[in-house]
Amino acid sequence: MTDVSVPFRAGHEGYAGYRIPAVVVTRPGTVLAFCEGRRDSAYDHGRIDIVLKRSTDGGRTWGPLQVAAPGGGELAGNPAPVVLGTGRILLVHVRSAARATEDAVRRGEVPDADGRRVWVRHSDDDGATWSAPREITASVKPPGWRWYATTPGHALRLSTGRIVVPANHSLPPTGDDTGTEPHYYGGHCLLSDDDGAGWYLGYLADDITGDVHANETSAAELPDGRVYFNTRTASRTAAARADAHSADGGRTLTGPFRPQPGLPGPVCQAAVLQLRAPDLLLCSGPGAPGARALMTLRVSADGGTTWRPAHTVDDRPAAYSDLARIDTATIGLLYETGDRGAYETVTFRRVPVTALT
Repeated sequence: MTDVSVPFRAGHEGYAGYRIPAVVVTRPGTVLAFCEGRRDSAYDHGRIDIVLKRSTDGGRTWGPLQVAAPGGGELAGNPAPVVLGTGRILLVHVRSAARATEDAVRRGEVPDADGRRVWVRHSDDDGATWSAPREITASVKPPGWRWYATTPGHALRLSTGRIVVPANHSLPPTGDDTGTEPHYYGGHCLLSDDDGAGWYLGYLADDITGDVHANETSAAELPDGRVYFNTRTASRTAAARADAHSADGGRTLTGPFRPQPGLPGPVCQAAVLQLRAPDLLLCSGPGAPGARALMTLRVSADGGTTWRPAHTVDDRPAAYSDLARIDTATIGLLYETGDRGAYETVTFRRVPVTALT
């Protein structure tokens, strides 16, 4: 049996590249590995579908590639899956025109109809088939926001049943600014209290005068019920990551995002996952200073206040990642990596819980 498998490889199965991984484990134990299938290039815009592979043996082998959310010649991206108490799997994601680059959207050069819009679909058969999409943009994207992205990585279902989808946006500029300046980035989350039927906005963190500007964000529910948010920063500080807590299920933050020097590394997305037995908060991301390489798992025993390195996955180039608990003894890590570059594959690795303690 192997502990490493490669569900997605650039240039194979009809796509030039695969990026933005997300992983969940369904109630029957099926591992669902999502990512963006980029048809023409590795660029962040273009003809992009959300693709999926299923594993019924804990991520050791994978079934055929499926399209969970077709772009239809446009972009469907940033998959944020979550498993509900009923077993239904929700998939929240964004759509935009293929030509809508992030820079053009942030400059206000893309009409709203072609810009970043938010959709949700679901599966009731363990990820084998997916419903038609339903747009929720009007509920979660205020007028004036320009850029918009969910997660990347899995969404969160709290012990209360509330769904929390970390997300980020950009604000329109003032004065002579173009809108592409880092301080126009902000963070927020989407919330649903009825299993995805209705949606509304939770916290907002978009103070353009502050030192930390939230971007791609992950979340975990701590043992005491608080929600921990960890974000990539477009920051005026030296830290590449920042974090914050919510005591009311994501509606508000108990304080602003603060730089997190315990998670050094390059500017890049990272994922978080709260374990129970043992009670450890995990964070996956590149550990090399200033380079997307050296995928590393770090752990916190105090709700994200302090961190320590726990397990170096490998020394190759690496970038975005996501985490899921496979069983009581095993963590699943889905991440971008390759021998010569970080975007050659989306690889899955089974990590023993004993390697983290």
